[in-house]
Amino acid sequence: MQTIIFYTIALSLLLLSFIKDREKTKRSLTKAWMSFMNILAPMAGMITSIGLVLALLSPAVISSIIGSSSGWWGVLLAAIIGSITLIPAFVAFPMAAILLENGAGYMQLSAFVSTLTMVGVITLPLEIRYFGKKFTILRNSLAFALSFAVAFVINKVVH
Repeated sequence: MQTIIFYTIALSLLLLSFIKDREKTKRSLTKAWMSFMNILAPMAGMITSIGLVLALLSPAVISSIIGSSSGWWGVLLAAIIGSITLIPAFVAFPMAAILLENGAGYMQLSAFVSTLTMVGVITLPLEIRYFGKKFTILRNSLAFALSFAVAFVINKVVH
């Protein structure tokens, strides 16, 4: 029911916008469509990657690697993988939900998503070029350490 309400509100506001200024609404819809098309390829690739991982790894394997029973070793592994993986945040959260449903632990996933969004091993050269080596190393190191604090807090909240 909530979805129907949100769609009704969105369509009503779109109609109001169209009545108020047709050209501006058309330009906005064109920009929205282009944004959607730019997001579609990475999203489809990531969904395919998630599907392959889930097809190759059973929930038991996922649970043993990054499940709650893997403890801090699982957190460390998830943090390392998150640090070297370049995935947009809008893909990371649905992927984390799927991994959670398949046996991953909250603490491990919080470290994974934290490092995924805050640490950038792949983007280090670009960041060093713009911000300098010292700042980049410090920022990434602190972000990596903070991901463990996030995992700790999430563990306390969930359990």
